[in-house]
Amino acid sequence: MFDLPLRRVLALAAVLLLLVAACAPDEDPAAEAPDDGAEDEDPVDEDADEDADEPEDPDADEGLALDPVEEVRIAYVPIMKFATAYVAEQRGHFEDLGLDVTFEQVASGTEAIAFLEEGTVDLGGIALVASTWNAWDAGIDLRVIAPGGLEPEADSPTKLMARSDLVEDGEVEEVADLEGRTVAVAGGPGSGGEYLLTRALEEGGLGFDDVDVQDLGNPEMPASFEAEAIDAALVGSPYADQAESAGHAAPLLDLAEAVPGAMTVAFVGSASLVEERPEVAERLALGLLRAAEQMQGEDYLADENIEAYLEFVDTTEEDLREGEPVVYDPEQDIPVDGLDDIERVHRENGRVEYEEPIDADEVVDTSFVEWARDAADE
Repeated sequence: MFDLPLRRVLALAAVLLLLVAACAPDEDPAAEAPDDGAEDEDPVDEDADEDADEPEDPDADEGLALDPVEEVRIAYVPIMKFATAYVAEQRGHFEDLGLDVTFEQVASGTEAIAFLEEGTVDLGGIALVASTWNAWDAGIDLRVIAPGGLEPEADSPTKLMARSDLVEDGEVEEVADLEGRTVAVAGGPGSGGEYLLTRALEEGGLGFDDVDVQDLGNPEMPASFEAEAIDAALVGSPYADQAESAGHAAPLLDLAEAVPGAMTVAFVGSASLVEERPEVAERLALGLLRAAEQMQGEDYLADENIEAYLEFVDTTEEDLREGEPVVYDPEQDIPVDGLDDIERVHRENGRVEYEEPIDADEVVDTSFVEWARDAADE
């Protein structure tokens, strides 16, 4: 610290020089550009100062925030297919739209449906499984108002795989060869896994009852292939890669060939939200849309998004970066035809308590995502 007096002398000299030169008023130090040889009066510095005061999202929706702020409760199962809600919350989209959101973690979509029916939560992230369709048939007034994550259009990380020795011996060369064999899938009767496996089997002209189905968790599948305990399985990431790289299983069908872009989970609104507070539902849809826009391509792994995923899902940053990204439609279209197909499969497999088909148009309200798209374009 021996040079402190010299610094003070230099500082005083600088002040005197400024006074003599009648210099302009001081600028905000935060707006100063790095010392890269640019002149002080470069107008780029002023633009940078203005940009620093802008919100994180340049497309932030001004004039749409509700006043007073509305409280919203969202029930969710902590999986990545509901990550648009996590990002919308963490990156401030809900708050910017006048929504004070509280998240309620639940163990299953069935629990979320119960809360939605009671009116104790406003929005639920749920799987569109057999119990959901049974609830609609029983008259529960719930509406799909926004999509969750989608199956990819191509190159799905989920594959229908067969044991390598069966493939090498020519016993199983295509999906049709699985008839009568033991096929594993994660999820019991009426689950999303059953729907996906059924659609994969249909690609080979088989039905769900044409194979011996075993309920088996994805993490157990590689070892089950190795032990020759199963003949085939519908395997998700990263376990499909593990089984193939170990030489114990070979892919028969990319799931995207059977259900390209399928939506098996969705955000469902309660009757009170949809009918009594439509302006809140509109802004929820807009917040989800804004989040989806920020989760495309390389932005999926943006630091802000990673932070949101880790806040709501029990995973690691390493797993997120190495795993296959979940697909989120930036337009937030609700694939109604795909919902009709899910209902058909559960009904034909005997997993529901009714016989006549339910028209998906009766349980979907697309007006909220349509409003969100219009608001986002203005």
